[in-house]
Amino acid sequence: MARMRAIEAAVLVMRREGVDTAFGVPGAAINPLYAALKKLGGIDHVLARHVEGASHMAEGYTRTNAGNIGVCIGTSGPAGTDMVTGLYSASADSIPILCITGQAPRARMHKEDFQAVDITSIVGPVTKWATTVMEPGQVPRAFQRAFHEMRSGRPGPVLIDLPFDVQMAEIEFDIDAYEPLPVAKPTTSRVQAEKAIAMLNDAERPLLVAGGGISNADAQDKLVEFAELTGVPVVPTLMGWGAIPDDHKLMVGMVGLQTSHRYGNATLLASDLVFGIGNRWANRHTGSVDVYTEGRKFIHVDIEPTQIGRVFNPDLGIASDAGNALDAFLEVAREWKAAGKLKDRSAWVEACRERKRTLQRKTHFDNVPAKPQRVYEEMNEAFGKDTCYVSTIGLSQIAGAQFLHVYKPRHWINCGQAGPLGWTIPAALGVVKADPQRQVVALSGDYDFQFMIEELAVGAQFNLPYIHVLVNNSYLGLIRQAQRGFDIDYCVQLAFENINAPELNGYGVDHVAVVEGLGCKAIRVFDPNELQNAFAEAKRLMAEHRVPVVVEIILERVTNISMGTEINAINEFEELAERGVDAPTAISLLD
Repeated sequence: MARMRAIEAAVLVMRREGVDTAFGVPGAAINPLYAALKKLGGIDHVLARHVEGASHMAEGYTRTNAGNIGVCIGTSGPAGTDMVTGLYSASADSIPILCITGQAPRARMHKEDFQAVDITSIVGPVTKWATTVMEPGQVPRAFQRAFHEMRSGRPGPVLIDLPFDVQMAEIEFDIDAYEPLPVAKPTTSRVQAEKAIAMLNDAERPLLVAGGGISNADAQDKLVEFAELTGVPVVPTLMGWGAIPDDHKLMVGMVGLQTSHRYGNATLLASDLVFGIGNRWANRHTGSVDVYTEGRKFIHVDIEPTQIGRVFNPDLGIASDAGNALDAFLEVAREWKAAGKLKDRSAWVEACRERKRTLQRKTHFDNVPAKPQRVYEEMNEAFGKDTCYVSTIGLSQIAGAQFLHVYKPRHWINCGQAGPLGWTIPAALGVVKADPQRQVVALSGDYDFQFMIEELAVGAQFNLPYIHVLVNNSYLGLIRQAQRGFDIDYCVQLAFENINAPELNGYGVDHVAVVEGLGCKAIRVFDPNELQNAFAEAKRLMAEHRVPVVVEIILERVTNISMGTEINAINEFEELAERGVDAPTAISLLD
């Protein structure tokens, strides 16, 4: 049996569980872990500039590929509290990340020692499991349980808090005798599958709603096969976007109050049965339950039993992993198809496709400063089907979801429920670290961009190149639009006369200067007709320098983006597309 420090056993366990990358900021109480990382090797470390940034990098890393688990590391006290936002974001979206914090020695934890805080109590509501390990011999088993918790049932984040003396103590541990615990996931029975397919087949105008659980189960191909086999159109949620390509004939748009398509909402309202798989009926998808559910039946499949009936009670609920459920549904559907029992859905599909073709929003505006719709049109032109978009919240994200196109699984990486400003930059860096060959384009408004702008230095230091599209209206645009209901425009204006950058004409922060000061490259665009050249130059600079490149577009100060309080009452503030030239990069052209 090998004798080693408890923290060295923890590193060996992490390696055995598949960890090869960690994001963090060292500190006195967690230095034993850093010593073990250096001594044992095998886990690459990316030094963040803020511990919250490290947690979002870990999120981006996990979200990039099936099976990934991002790891973020911080010292005692404020490092753990800084990571609460990342843990909340991961918990809300069912994303497994492992947060490791240092802690004061056990004998001083109750003495109000320097940076000693009860972090496990603080993070309890936003983690699947959180523990302060009080015995050195329990360290490897705490990590074993952590990976089991993160992977079993509904995925989610875990925090392990390690007192300094626990890390330093020697224990006996044999990594060769270590085995990961088996992952537990609920499955769908034959009876459940038959009932679901029977309900689906009885409906005249059914829809599949594909949630983020499809991605968590790596079941996108099964979803598409099931849709094609049954002929049932698919509505992805914001977290499920990319599970079916946008240009697939059965992808009929997103539904919701904000990140939605006109044709998606119209199709949902025309349906008579909605079959949700791996989704949670988020309120910005549904609007009021009365409007969303009126006149239609529901099937709900979710890995977490307590999610079924949480928002409204479905006609049929099945607690199951999305991948296992789709296996069962496919088995029954194939049998029914062979027996000629499945309905012909061609007329319903054609009606959905006609809505998709005709219900378009206009994007082609020549205004200077630019309207945001034109920016997304130009992005569609400049960036191909392999592009992976990263975004978090705000009018930029909402408009991006309305106008951009996603063609591959895990190529829309978005903080869905929590929506913390500042998430985009570190999350994008985590994506690039997880998949250096991926073509990553991040999207931010100016305030999201400013929240954690310092993390761009991480991209410069560790050569994590991507393109960041920054749409700058010098406003808290989403909050300004929400304030219209209160008849105010108050405390949301970011504009000021920058004495060091008069060329900005009152738009305030000189993002180009800040970005370049952090070791990256930046381009500023005033005229939307210059965007194609700017994007081409950004690609060249990124390839040459291997750092993040920011393309800042100066927008008109006020643009109201389509949204509403109900899916049948969306306010269309701008002109709608009447001809193909009005929306030349729409997924389906008007003419």
